Amino acid sequence: MENYLENITEWFLRSGIKILIILAVAYILNIIIKLSIKRFQSNLEKSDPGGEAGKRAATLGSLLRTVTVILILLVAVMMSLSELGVQIGPMIAALGIGGLAIGFGAQNLVRDIISGFFIIVENQIRVGDVVNINGKGGVVERITLRIVRLRDLHGSVHYIPHGQITLVTNMTKDYGRYVFDVGIAYRENVDEVIEILKEIGDQLIQDPDYRDVIVEPLEIMGLDRFEDSAVIIRARITTRPIQQWRVGREFNKRMKKVFDERGIEIPFPHRTVYMGVLKDESSPPLHVKVDENVKPNTQHRKINR
Repeated sequence: MENYLENITEWFLRSGIKILIILAVAYILNIIIKLSIKRFQSNLEKSDPGGEAGKRAATLGSLLRTVTVILILLVAVMMSLSELGVQIGPMIAALGIGGLAIGFGAQNLVRDIISGFFIIVENQIRVGDVVNINGKGGVVERITLRIVRLRDLHGSVHYIPHGQITLVTNMTKDYGRYVFDVGIAYRENVDEVIEILKEIGDQLIQDPDYRDVIVEPLEIMGLDRFEDSAVIIRARITTRPIQQWRVGREFNKRMKKVFDERGIEIPFPHRTVYMGVLKDESSPPLHVKVDENVKPNTQHRKINR
């Protein structure tokens, strides 16, 4: 019994303390790296709130934390096993062969990781971006080497493996744009309406609540197309990322108010009834009858032939 206790004491003094030191150092390193990444990320976000540098830091920070934890844990386990007298050389070789076999059996997982690596390195999407991936749109909440997590406008969360991503549409990369298709009646003067739109754009860019998020003033592209009940004037405004929808809604609200004040008609769908012409070049009669059963303020007209 005494020899057994002496052996345990000797092992603890020789190897046990080393293992405890290894685990303690790994734990401390893990905390230091996490705090360093978090502090670096916070400094970038403070210097450029909502900017590209902050998004990039948030994306890489999450990835670096995961990778460093795995590496530190792996090294600590290997060193501890070595102190226990386990030959780690054959173990590493076995892990390599096992990893190769797993790679053949888990091709989808390997594809997800490789695709995720290139998506992150190429800076295609970042945490905080508004994107559309394979028909699913939302704000990027998290990116790992295997998946990207989106939260849409309704609060639903979508998990998309990188290997299944075939098309990425980033709507907030570097800057954002809101496109206006302004429909006006055919009787309106297009040049006059364009001048009104420019006035609204100038007022908006001078507003203290919006001037800091507008990158470029309103750009009028001109008369874009003719539709059944309206002519369409196309314009666009360039803003900081994610701000285009806020600025666009405010512009639409002001435009509706100004159009009402100046009598500019925003048309609703119209339909013209053409009765045709007879061979003697006369038009057939159009009989209109008022339905007496309809309430006074909601009268409808019936057309009888």
